[in-house]
Amino acid sequence: MTQKIQEKGLTAAVVTEPGRVRNVVLVGHSGAGKTTLIEALLAATGTISRAGTVVDGTTVTDHDPAAVRQQRSVSLSCAPLVHDGVKINLLDTPGYADFVGELRAGLRAADAAVFVVSAVDGVDEATVVLWEECAAIGMPRAVTITRLDHPRADYEGTLQDCQEAFGENVMPIYQPMLGDDGQSVVGLLGLVTLRVLDYSAGYPPQAREAEPEHLNPIKDDRDLLIEGIIAESEDETLMDRYVAGELISTDTLVPDLEKAVARGNFYPVIPVCAATGVGLDALLDGLVSSAPTPLEHELPVVTGVDGTPRPPLTCDPDGPLVAEVVKTTIDRHVGRVSLVRVFSGTLHPELTVHVSGHGLAERGHADHDADERIAHVYSPLGSQLREVASCVAGDICAITKSGSAETGDTISGKDKPLLMEPWTMPEPLLPIAVVAKSRSDEDALARNLARLVAGDPTLRLERNQDTHQLVLWCMGESHADVVLDRLRSGGVELDTEPVKVSLRETFGAAAKGHGRHVKQSGGHGQYAVCSIEVEPLPRGAGFEFVDRVVGGAVPHNYIPSVEKGVRAQLERGIVAGYPVVDLRVTLVDGKAHSVDSSDAAFQTAGALALRTAAEQGQVTLLEPVDEIVVRVPDTYVGAVMSDLSGRRGRPLGTEAEENGEHSLVRAEVPATELVRYAVELRALTSGSGTFTRAYARHEPMPAHLADAVRKEHAAR
Repeated sequence: MTQKIQEKGLTAAVVTEPGRVRNVVLVGHSGAGKTTLIEALLAATGTISRAGTVVDGTTVTDHDPAAVRQQRSVSLSCAPLVHDGVKINLLDTPGYADFVGELRAGLRAADAAVFVVSAVDGVDEATVVLWEECAAIGMPRAVTITRLDHPRADYEGTLQDCQEAFGENVMPIYQPMLGDDGQSVVGLLGLVTLRVLDYSAGYPPQAREAEPEHLNPIKDDRDLLIEGIIAESEDETLMDRYVAGELISTDTLVPDLEKAVARGNFYPVIPVCAATGVGLDALLDGLVSSAPTPLEHELPVVTGVDGTPRPPLTCDPDGPLVAEVVKTTIDRHVGRVSLVRVFSGTLHPELTVHVSGHGLAERGHADHDADERIAHVYSPLGSQLREVASCVAGDICAITKSGSAETGDTISGKDKPLLMEPWTMPEPLLPIAVVAKSRSDEDALARNLARLVAGDPTLRLERNQDTHQLVLWCMGESHADVVLDRLRSGGVELDTEPVKVSLRETFGAAAKGHGRHVKQSGGHGQYAVCSIEVEPLPRGAGFEFVDRVVGGAVPHNYIPSVEKGVRAQLERGIVAGYPVVDLRVTLVDGKAHSVDSSDAAFQTAGALALRTAAEQGQVTLLEPVDEIVVRVPDTYVGAVMSDLSGRRGRPLGTEAEENGEHSLVRAEVPATELVRYAVELRALTSGSGTFTRAYARHEPMPAHLADAVRKEHAAR
């Protein structure tokens, strides 16, 4: 059952049956028209009085201030509507690759995906990557080709691009019909139903049977479509009957088409023009009839909060409560707002629940468990929150003012707390070093960063102990721009600075050092003398301290003081301010004074001895080397290999993936050459390249680069 409530002039749908819900995520490259399409669908169903525009910043789903300023979607947003008694939760996702975390959150909340492809721009590499993302999790998909009213629109060419990029089971189920001017699209012709939807008088369309002159031009496309539907039919006799010349009825074809789409085996194409309303009802009808219900969607694995196995979930409103926070935002007026997909049970106001978050400690999300009371449950429409009485399994809602809920957290019953298997989050690979402009901004920066990290699992916060920089690891430049924009809009004055890579220092040859710390200024003086020998050790061996003093030249109780002073100097560095590693220091001789010697004096002498040894021995700078794996389409392998060579990379090999269209390029590359590689790889491969990195070891830095680092350190 679907009910409607009114609050603040906005209609909110409340469903009591999972079968009357469709959760659909809109996917596509930036500028394809996803947000505009959602506006048109909301207006067409009467959810909003009139459609807003991206340019004016008045759309429902682009309510984030950063999205309004940049005129593009930067975060996941939900816009529910009702069509034929079914609630459709439309999830708008950013189209730019930097926001793939928002896309994956949308995929987690949805049961089907609609790919929005512009008839002007066609299919780019980034869209193909998104298709692969959906295919990897078995997400049912449909395609809608938009912007048909543009002077440069090429529907046929775009359709061909889709079929080449996405596969042979991508087929149109409607054919655009042109007006008398031969250019404008005024109607659709159903290839299965052979009915015309005429929009020449506006939306909604007038429906009628196709004229005889319409049938011959679509014969080939219709035959291919019918063959495709029959090939996916569960009725094994249908193909034989069709080949034998039997006319297969529409009543047989349509149910088979809907089942194939819901199973994710067939991908219908629907042309849409949001500006004129062409195809909006066809798309809505398709979502209601073909998109799988939550009852048909396999639910994520759950365990106890301690990791113990639990029985599989079912989408049952009367089952145990299990929901997931798919998006967390911080509103300056409302506070923390969490977008929640309920997978099992029913979420009610005034209900005490358990909130669990585990497995993201390395990204700044400490494991946490807490019991909280859900004061209100809302139906979100962009930024508008309309209070509802409940949210059943399969539906999407919003809750506010949770003290601990972060993106990816599980909400479950207080008495039987559970934990959902998390979705895979991409690793952020672009570091941005930020610094508060003043001491007063430091506290505000810390607070705002905590809020951002709580809502964005693709953002990693690191305070580098070697470089003393506060580093935000982002997905790319656009992601970084949005993060910095949100920090500044929160009242934080900050700057960015070049990211420093954590280098190391070591001795290139054996050396001897002498530390003499003698001061006399009245009263107790300071007296400590020590002599050391330094030997380099193999990479990764660490530090060794050896006592070879004879005859008590250095009293036994001061030998640990010498070691402490040496270790302190190792941490501070010698020539460039980076930690010194992989060496053995042997204390061979020294002198002490019965009155003036002290622990502090021998610490100072130990540090001095190491510095004098450095003046005799060759101190080498070591740079970290990462092993990277770059995944690119085969056509870009040569360009990537050449680029890596220019970064002082050493190729380790190339292997083709099973599908034969992508290759994995493995190489070892100095980390100093990878600071902006996330951006540069994307530019090199038209957005299709991705990579992972893992620390391998430290190696000597080339002399000319090491000299530059030393000079920079000396100039400070």
